[in-house]
Amino acid sequence: MLPPHGGRLIDRLVPEEKRPCIKAEAAELVTIPVSTEQQKDFESIAYGIFSPLTGPLMRDDYLSVLEKGRLQDDLPWPFPIILDVSEKMASEIGEEDDVALSHNRKLFAILHIEDKYALDKKKHAQNIYKTLDTQHPGVAKTGEMEPVLLGGNVDLFNETPGKFPRYRLKPKETRFLFKEMGWRTVAGFQTRNAPHIGHEYVQKTALAFVDGLFVNPLIGRKKRGDFKDEVIIDTYEALIHHYYMRNAASLVTLEMEMRYAGPREAIFHAIVRKNFGCTHFVVGRDHAGVGGYYGPYEAQEKFDEYPDLGINPLFFRSFFYCKKCGGVENDKVCPHGSEDHINFSGTEIRRLLMKGERPSEKLMRPEVVDIILKYPEPFVS
Repeated sequence: MLPPHGGRLIDRLVPEEKRPCIKAEAAELVTIPVSTEQQKDFESIAYGIFSPLTGPLMRDDYLSVLEKGRLQDDLPWPFPIILDVSEKMASEIGEEDDVALSHNRKLFAILHIEDKYALDKKKHAQNIYKTLDTQHPGVAKTGEMEPVLLGGNVDLFNETPGKFPRYRLKPKETRFLFKEMGWRTVAGFQTRNAPHIGHEYVQKTALAFVDGLFVNPLIGRKKRGDFKDEVIIDTYEALIHHYYMRNAASLVTLEMEMRYAGPREAIFHAIVRKNFGCTHFVVGRDHAGVGGYYGPYEAQEKFDEYPDLGINPLFFRSFFYCKKCGGVENDKVCPHGSEDHINFSGTEIRRLLMKGERPSEKLMRPEVVDIILKYPEPFVS
């Protein structure tokens, strides 16, 4: 099986027998409250999903990621995982202190601080998102961040069950699952949408080259207009049940917010799936994009900068339903004109669903549509 990113699967989860002692220690420390999204990031670090990270980035790694999209040791890593705090909070703790992390007043981890440094918001936004436009959700979030960053190592002692516990697996568990299913090659599929026929076409095309499909929907904060988490899970359950060979696909959630960082986030998503055990990763048109900030195939082109990534990208360009061909085709094989094509427009599909109308079966499976229309409000508002 493909080794984890950096060669070792990180495990920063405190063993069960040691947790009472660690919890007592945490109760005596200065506490830093964090958001839901930050808590999920720390859990991802502890579980090895973000291997080789052991905590929020320290200064040298952070600056290297900004400038080169790589850690200081040159290992590919395009997106900084960081912890921001106020100047007041930073003044109360030293660079070698331990602090407790809490969410909703519940302690869940200890951070062993090794570095404390300033955040340059403009540099951060420009390098990561390639824009300073505050309409970009990532830039807007950067503007709300606190001015000091902490780096160090995290020890997780309180786990959350997750939004969908049945589908929440750690990398060591997915790697065991792939082995049990006899999958030597696995294609990871990132999604934040309910599936339409175009998604199914991409997934089944990928399955023609690998042993198994790893459908890994992102569960967490998304922008307005995206499908709600419950809708994504329910629709994929239906799609896999009705339209996939038995043991051809697995559904596992990834509890992490969308960053909408386009090309950089595409590389980040690939690394995460590599840690889960995938050998291949599907990269579609405008992967992790938002608005018109990135070119339609800029994320695919970004992979040229990472020949040492260690996971094989599977690129998909434009595809559509061709009325003359009678199925889903792409611009490399279909000889017919645009008048015969029905494009898989997420905007158009959402427009129909918001009006309570059914998209054509050429665009979306009826079982999927049935589930979406059962929800009074299927989209993030």
